[in-house]
Amino acid sequence: MSEHGSLKSYIFGFFLSLVFTAIPYYLVVNKSVTGTTLLATILGFAVLQMAVQIFFFLHLGRGPKPLYNITFFVFTVGTILVVVLGSIFIMNNLRYAMSPTAAQVTKKLSQDEGISQVNGVQTGACQEIKASHIVTFKDGKVSPQSTQAKLCDTLTFVNEDTVVRDVAFGPHPHHEIYGGVEELSVQKKYPKTLTLNQAGTYTFHDHLDDSVAGTFTVTP
Repeated sequence: MSEHGSLKSYIFGFFLSLVFTAIPYYLVVNKSVTGTTLLATILGFAVLQMAVQIFFFLHLGRGPKPLYNITFFVFTVGTILVVVLGSIFIMNNLRYAMSPTAAQVTKKLSQDEGISQVNGVQTGACQEIKASHIVTFKDGKVSPQSTQAKLCDTLTFVNEDTVVRDVAFGPHPHHEIYGGVEELSVQKKYPKTLTLNQAGTYTFHDHLDDSVAGTFTVTP
């Protein structure tokens, strides 16, 4: 077997390189996909691009002991992917765990413990709970779509679907924090309640399916 490719294989490899570069560029520029899907797509084409470079231009598998070289390469790439993807997974979880600021964490703890003030300074927590409002997830829809509430009311998220709803606040994927809470994991038969201690209009959505979304407005 020749260790070098033919003119035809070089041209074909060059053509594939252009295609695997153009497709991710088109997806990014035209915003055809976003978020995690876009990242996964770009990484997928990056792997394909690497394969083209290795097999068509570096001729892996054409030299002596081609099977040995390919096996070694596959294990090397696999190890790198495990390290990189594992690091991304860990960093993503750390971001969610550590995103709230000290003030937001204090506000949430104060609300959980019912501490409305410390040394005469208001913590932002509600002294008493007023009206209760319910938002229901059913058949992939939110009901009601919009909720009007007052400060110190509560908003309870009820999930009647079989899938878990990870309720995040703000636009996807740039989430916001409401009252020290960044995300609520709502399972079927296990509702989660949020104390409305910040005035304003806010959006919420299912982090895993941002088409399932709604809004709530809190007035003084």
